[in-house]
Amino acid sequence: MRLILTTIILTMLVQPTWAGTLVEIQLVDKLDEQRGFCIDIRGHKERAKVHRGLQAHTCYSYQGQLGVDQAFDEQLISRGKFYLPAFDVCMEAEDSVAGSRLNLEACNDTDKQRFEFTANDQIKLASNDELCVTVDASASKQGGGGTPLHLLRSLALTNCEKSGARYTTWRMLALPSN
Repeated sequence: MRLILTTIILTMLVQPTWAGTLVEIQLVDKLDEQRGFCIDIRGHKERAKVHRGLQAHTCYSYQGQLGVDQAFDEQLISRGKFYLPAFDVCMEAEDSVAGSRLNLEACNDTDKQRFEFTANDQIKLASNDELCVTVDASASKQGGGGTPLHLLRSLALTNCEKSGARYTTWRMLALPSN
């Protein structure tokens, strides 16, 4: 009994708690993934690899919950920050030019971490509003889990107009987090 109580207490201390509304950022066009693509940390849920940056991955909402590696703070998005509270990191542009990757870093107040979720549902880099968070148009790759297997694609900043709405139009979806 003592071991069970110790395990429960340690689990509560290690797992982050969050009172704000968490959302997944889902591509509106499902492309070749009927469960949808979401902005996701590379790696698997709690074991995600923050240092490897972001990708587009099968959304976990089909399971009835948000994955911690896809759960963003809705309130901060409205202020230009894409914050993942379970990992205490923010989305950051590698650079402010087309083709830049999307990384994760400790939150700060630099231009590389300021994004705007626009009225036409694009996510633009605030310091260069010609650049949008864009899902790669190439075919999806199979991930390591899920039934059927989860799919993934690269994410990068690209020219909004040249990339097309299919790859740059997003929505926020709130569900219970896991």
